[in-house]
Amino acid sequence: MTRVLIVDDDAGHRDGLSQLMSAEGYEVVTAVNGHDALYQYNYAGSDLILLDWALRGTNGIDVFLELRRTSHVPIIVVSSKDHEADKVLALEMGADDYVTKPFFGRELVARIRAVLRGYREKCQPVPRALEAGPIRMDIDRHRVTVNGQDIHLPLKEFDLLHMLLRNSGRILTRQQLLDRVWGVDYAEGVRALQCHIRRLRLKIEPAPGDPRHIVTIRGVGYRYQY
Repeated sequence: MTRVLIVDDDAGHRDGLSQLMSAEGYEVVTAVNGHDALYQYNYAGSDLILLDWALRGTNGIDVFLELRRTSHVPIIVVSSKDHEADKVLALEMGADDYVTKPFFGRELVARIRAVLRGYREKCQPVPRALEAGPIRMDIDRHRVTVNGQDIHLPLKEFDLLHMLLRNSGRILTRQQLLDRVWGVDYAEGVRALQCHIRRLRLKIEPAPGDPRHIVTIRGVGYRYQY
């Protein structure tokens, strides 16, 4: 069972979050302050932490920094502070998400699931060779073949194809691809992604104008299929 540590010094918020998490099937551990949070995490561990940013006494930032010093556990900051600067600070420090109070329960649950899914994907060993349909990719040698024939891919095209092959059969949104291949602050955005998809299709598709493998999911993103 996935264990969630809730760190909040407001009894009402803490109890509400506990009920919501329990109803979703999570095992819940709670802490009322920073000292308690660190003790609970070190004693019982946790798969994800919901951390109030404005704790009394030892504040949430200090707790966050101490946790990050020794652990990569996913942390979602939950705060009544709605200023952009607070959100940017939390995310730049390494928070996995930032949720503003008051929030909708279903939205928070969806964010938790997304953070846990991303964390588990990162923790999975990455295969050093991928094969899907006519394409074979050797990660270590930076080599790609289509039907046994070598093709040359610059780094970004290679990384983009790597993401598509690793998630073969799954839809990847445009934002997911931009985040993982270029980084969230890449200025060219969707236009660059479309350009690289077009170049990839020219190199791997039997008929680039009618793609069979890299399929556009209109309004969402792309899926690799074979």
